[in-house]
Amino acid sequence: MFKVTFKFENGSETVGYAVEGESLLDVAKKMNVAIDAPCNGNAACGKCRVKLAGGELDTKKTSHITDEEFAQGWRLACVSKVNADCEVLVPDIASAYRGRMKVADLSSAEEIHIFEQTKEDMAEAGIHFVNDLNAITVTMDAPSLDDTMPDNERLIRAVGNSCGVSNVRLPFAVLQKLSEVLRKSDFEVKCVIRRVKNYQDPAAAASGMGTDAQAQSDSACDKIEVLDILPAAEEAKVCGLAVDIGTTTVSALIIDMLTGEILAKASSGNGQIRYGADVINRIIEQQKEGGREKLQKAIIEETLNPLILQMCGSAGIFPQCIYRAAIAGNTTMNHLLLGVDADPVRMEPFIPTFFETNSVFAHDLGLNIYPHARIIISPNIGSYVGGDITAGTLSSTIWNREEMSLFIDLGTNGELVFGNSDFMMSCACSAGPAFEGGDISCGMRATDGAIEACVIDKDTMEPTFTIVGDEGQKPAGLCGSGIIDVISELYRCGIISPKGKFIREGARVRHDKYGMGSFVLEYKENAASVKDIEITEVDIDSFIRAKGAIFSAIRVMLQSLDFDVSMIDHVYVAGGIGSGINMRNAVSIGMFPDIEMEKFTYIGNSSLSGAYAILLSNEAEAKVSEVAHNMTYLELSNEPTYMDEFVASCFLPHTDAGLFPSVNLK
Repeated sequence: MFKVTFKFENGSETVGYAVEGESLLDVAKKMNVAIDAPCNGNAACGKCRVKLAGGELDTKKTSHITDEEFAQGWRLACVSKVNADCEVLVPDIASAYRGRMKVADLSSAEEIHIFEQTKEDMAEAGIHFVNDLNAITVTMDAPSLDDTMPDNERLIRAVGNSCGVSNVRLPFAVLQKLSEVLRKSDFEVKCVIRRVKNYQDPAAAASGMGTDAQAQSDSACDKIEVLDILPAAEEAKVCGLAVDIGTTTVSALIIDMLTGEILAKASSGNGQIRYGADVINRIIEQQKEGGREKLQKAIIEETLNPLILQMCGSAGIFPQCIYRAAIAGNTTMNHLLLGVDADPVRMEPFIPTFFETNSVFAHDLGLNIYPHARIIISPNIGSYVGGDITAGTLSSTIWNREEMSLFIDLGTNGELVFGNSDFMMSCACSAGPAFEGGDISCGMRATDGAIEACVIDKDTMEPTFTIVGDEGQKPAGLCGSGIIDVISELYRCGIISPKGKFIREGARVRHDKYGMGSFVLEYKENAASVKDIEITEVDIDSFIRAKGAIFSAIRVMLQSLDFDVSMIDHVYVAGGIGSGINMRNAVSIGMFPDIEMEKFTYIGNSSLSGAYAILLSNEAEAKVSEVAHNMTYLELSNEPTYMDEFVASCFLPHTDAGLFPSVNLK
């Protein structure tokens, strides 16, 4: 066994042990050290860069580390094997994905507006933001020798009389604390309750009672679930948790369920990222021995529970005050969250274990909230179109509009929904991780130092940036929205050809010994990086394929309905790839259809907005299920024209110039 010490730029360190020949990346995973590895250790991305500060490592040389950098101690963790005691520096850029994902400030008008707009749009569609949680105060007579009714029956009777029902249920968690709370509060308590409408008693259902008979009996009246009890003098905080579990990023809200007020918001990288940037790598990882447990632990113990504690601290509440959670994630994320085998999701005929489930509680998952809290999971509709898309579609309200709308969610993959109040069709395309900075040599997620917007002077070829982070933040790489801008600007300025090859020379244009071109965005002396920040022809080619997947999916889905882009009335773009997408630039590179700019709307994290609505509104919870059931899923791999469309789209902006007339008029 060899001692491995991971040191961090903030001065902290973590010490562990490894067997001879174990890869440094595997050691880091075992020790819960966050090192970005989008390719899951295949030596393809070059993002798991660390610096050998002492000792030895058996490292295979790769093209991602230059000879000069290698001499300085830089190594890729995935190709470095432990063969002696060693000390390794993990730079901030390698671990930022875990703790510094960009989150809009809760106090900003724009952030508040997104959720308020969701409520307004859904209210217009007839969805009311009313839920079945409440807090009531009840008083009981203290027991005596003349009144020997047990505590549970005493509380059940008091709650039933207060609410006007006779069917009251106490879960085990309440029964455990009942005696102590009643006596400490002189039999006056506050109860957090859930009213279950039109409840049918299972015994009545088994007896075959008809609908009319049920309606006239207690078997069909409301049921009250007492979720929690506390002394009457204490304030009853009834809170809920809304979560968007993205493949890359996890965002969450804590909400006051009685007022609808957002109490806290937080975001971080998905702890599963070290097992691969895409869902396929993670599915493969969960097939290994103990894999399902590792992936579930990464999302619950390493990601969600710390986020919950952070938000509770900010809001000044206890985690046990969270009595309900609504979670939106893609199909694979939902399976990995529940610890369910996800392998059938990727294997033909692509049948997941579940589309919809209503049987999950916090204690089943080890989620650090009230143990009996119900977990609402936004329903999936296909192997690659999951609950994040149904939640996003819900919040966009395209299901309530006569106009033909296109909903596009850009993340680690691209998912689309097209339709109106009469019909909706959805599909998913394998765009790869490029929109999150994966497959791009200088790519990164929207953390501190990410270039999220760029303009290049056509004459001098000098770039101007907008960078994520505080004023004075140095650039460290490109996030998704920045990549779109840079490629669009390089094409606009005539620096690259429609094939993405460099055709113009200048001080910032370089060619390696193989003739491969690149453009220097920032030199290392002015960057928060150990090397120049540059985008290469290989990077551009990767992104052209990603944007081609999006546009070809749009074309094929429209063609399957005998539509064309001129029939699109509105485009709603969702996703957290930066502060927002420059729509004109996205059109100019051929990612979005060439239609009027006023038809595009960026709606931010629609998955989280949808989870927010599902959490606060019982009607929204019912509607998202209806939306999912009414949506047709198109499997692009079965469409014979998709590959031809994809190949044609791998060009700036497209091989058919007629599809982008405004771009060609530049």
